[in-house]
Amino acid sequence: MKNNIVRKLAEYILNNYIGNFIGFVIGMASTRLVSHFFTTRSIRNLWGLTARKTVVDKHTYTTMEWVIAILIGFIVFEIVSKWLKRKLDGWLPKSRWTKWMVQAESEAAKS
Repeated sequence: MKNNIVRKLAEYILNNYIGNFIGFVIGMASTRLVSHFFTTRSIRNLWGLTARKTVVDKHTYTTMEWVIAILIGFIVFEIVSKWLKRKLDGWLPKSRWTKWMVQAESEAAKS
């Protein structure tokens, strides 16, 4: 019973915290995707007259950054969580450091 709780806690921490962190980092990096295609009016581009990119309002630009970061971050979080869960389920029984987590489950299943 105790080993099952520890295993569930370890899975929860690995799935959520690693997935959240990677999703957050990728989401923040994806805001550059918006800046690659869009720009706002500023002194650098003479208030949009010499801009080579599509010029949008600052509020629209910020909203697009947030939406892209949330969508891509969430997609990456889900992919990492699913992939990590599959890898963790395959890795736990093989590692000598984590065999005790799986042995308790297999003994409980036999009973």
